[in-house]
Amino acid sequence: MATLRVLFAAAEAAPWVKVGGLGDVAGALPKALNALEHVEVRLILPRHAALEKLDALPLFSFYLPYQEDAYEVQIFETRQAGLTLYLVDGVPVRASGPVYSSDARLDAGKYVFFSLAVLEFALRWEEWTPDVLHLNDWHTALAALAARLRRERGEARLRTVLTIHNLPFIGPAIGELLAAYHVSVPATRLPSWAEQHPLPLGLWAADVLVAVSPSYAREILTPEYGGGLEDFLRSRMGDLHGILNGLDTEAFNPATDAALAAPFSLETLSHRLENKRALLAELGLKFDPEVPLLGMVSRMDYQKGVDLAVEALRWSRELPWQAVFLGVGDGRLEAELRKMEQEFPDRVRALLRFDGALARRVYAASDLFLMPSRYEPCGLAQMIAMRYGALPLARATGGLKDTIEDGRSGFLFQEAEPLALKQALERAFALYGRPEWETMQRYAMSRDFSWSRSAQEYLNLYTRLVRQHVS
Repeated sequence: MATLRVLFAAAEAAPWVKVGGLGDVAGALPKALNALEHVEVRLILPRHAALEKLDALPLFSFYLPYQEDAYEVQIFETRQAGLTLYLVDGVPVRASGPVYSSDARLDAGKYVFFSLAVLEFALRWEEWTPDVLHLNDWHTALAALAARLRRERGEARLRTVLTIHNLPFIGPAIGELLAAYHVSVPATRLPSWAEQHPLPLGLWAADVLVAVSPSYAREILTPEYGGGLEDFLRSRMGDLHGILNGLDTEAFNPATDAALAAPFSLETLSHRLENKRALLAELGLKFDPEVPLLGMVSRMDYQKGVDLAVEALRWSRELPWQAVFLGVGDGRLEAELRKMEQEFPDRVRALLRFDGALARRVYAASDLFLMPSRYEPCGLAQMIAMRYGALPLARATGGLKDTIEDGRSGFLFQEAEPLALKQALERAFALYGRPEWETMQRYAMSRDFSWSRSAQEYLNLYTRLVRQHVS
């Protein structure tokens, strides 16, 4: 069997450059795929300012026509942790140093340039020609459009897979940019407004669509989650798949995690309590083994249900609990968390910053991990929490519903309402300190969320796609 070649394109990838969950996926999935037989995956990223320090060698350059002139595209290559990594540089990339800018125009310029450059690189680099181009979210979606247009002109056979990590993030309006790059959008089945945004165009053009959990693949076909694209997505149901994201179990391992006060495993679960003691001391809160500690590590956003958690805890003030919130985001939610900390100075800490090491200490110390998301395409935090012995308490949506077994590895509630969350808290508190709690902990920690199964599903999908289109 010939080796299948896959070029994996993303805006970010851990550990080289990471902002959110996409970075975790793009850093881990290519490595998991390369561990399988008969496939070779290489990763391509924009050469963000943070990546200029990598020891990468210039590979070659070419030009993308732009208006009456052209932009030079420079390709760099490096080998990192056993993975071949390509970096794309050019004026639009350098104009926006951060991975994501606060200026939508800069992001539009960077990622339209990057998407078109990725496709051209895949077609021009004769020493390693991919069979499949795997794209992720709006930042790379236009490569699928460019590939389809080239294929319809008989100029390419490259097949495309587009993974939807978060459907509402469709990208900025890019109609004028496409015209500047001489890309004409043909008639599509998309709503007219969607033809101005990169993700919908990619959804129309890609050969295969993947949502990051089976439940999310079903949810985006409904008006509640489809964002106006549900009718179009239903027309592509035969090409839409749901593959659950995995977890880098080497990076997230409580037995070897240097950030923890007391590393632990299933065999040494009793050591876990020392992490709770240490975190509470670090935060100036009283340690009481009979009081459950609730943790939340999240982007502070209404999607994540932060407001639901605040209200539910206020309504549960008669119950014994402590809570730690870690993350940054919406200013109104941050203000509400500061207010809550003032209301409950002996019970609540609002840590409004990004701190990866502290996040791991919160996972390892918490008894319950809150994820009351209004929607959650997949979610990694609940998997990390379970691996670290914290039972997730979450809304039954998307990947949360696919990974948490109510009453076995965590607690689920249905409605995105404070009362439903409060009732789930009461159910969890009723079990806390009983033998059933440790049984649930041990079951949660033993769950296999590694990338191996999901990587095999992606490989099966690539293989079917290529075989379907072999002439």
